[in-house]
Amino acid sequence: MSQTFRQPDILKIAQREGKVTVEGLAEHFGVTLQTIRRDLTELAEANKLERVHGGAILPSGTTNIQYEERRTLNQSSKLAMARACAAQIPEGCSVFLNIGTSTEAVAQELLDHRDLMVVTNNMNIANILIDNSDCQVIVTGGALRRSDGGLVGTLTIDTIRQFKFDYAVIGCSAMDEDGDILDFDIQEVGVSQTIIAQSRNSLLVADHSKFSRTAPARIASMRAVSTVVTDKRLPGNLPQLCADWGTKVIVAG
Repeated sequence: MSQTFRQPDILKIAQREGKVTVEGLAEHFGVTLQTIRRDLTELAEANKLERVHGGAILPSGTTNIQYEERRTLNQSSKLAMARACAAQIPEGCSVFLNIGTSTEAVAQELLDHRDLMVVTNNMNIANILIDNSDCQVIVTGGALRRSDGGLVGTLTIDTIRQFKFDYAVIGCSAMDEDGDILDFDIQEVGVSQTIIAQSRNSLLVADHSKFSRTAPARIASMRAVSTVVTDKRLPGNLPQLCADWGTKVIVAG
């Protein structure tokens, strides 16, 4: 495979896994370690990856991956997490579903739930749940973010404050090694903080790629959420921290 075709595939693997290794890529593509090192160096020089010992990770930054691209990442993991998350939500309750491709996957898994009231600031989720006739759907209002169908701003926050939800499902863009939940959009951060404050049980749904990413705005600590649903074991000391905080961790799939 030529460099022209190999490097876009390397980026797709990095976006899916959060990190790539020289040895793993060399085996995957059937090329030498030196060839992969050269590819990674060129991708790093183009600010598409960040070189680390033995491989590369997605670069730190202040902007998120494009929404349509995020929808295609880690689809099997998102499905497993969505099923595990939906299993924590009983019928006959109130639920808030936030912006994000993982929360949209959860909405799909709630299509057979009965007697739900779902409040959302995600136009995509509202459209998904139209197909559940036994689900009341309330849209918060707010400023429409055309890139992903999200509603944000003071009107969104003011609407959320009118409720006390049994359950809330939120996503994030990154998770720090100290347990901080991070995002890119400061307006969305304010919405997420309000959702957590207005919920009896809050569930964070985030796949393993978020462990190796960074984002500039802090939502909260994992200490503030009831449950973390992910697809791989939390790295480092996070399992012990969550145990100390009383935050339940579910590893799906």
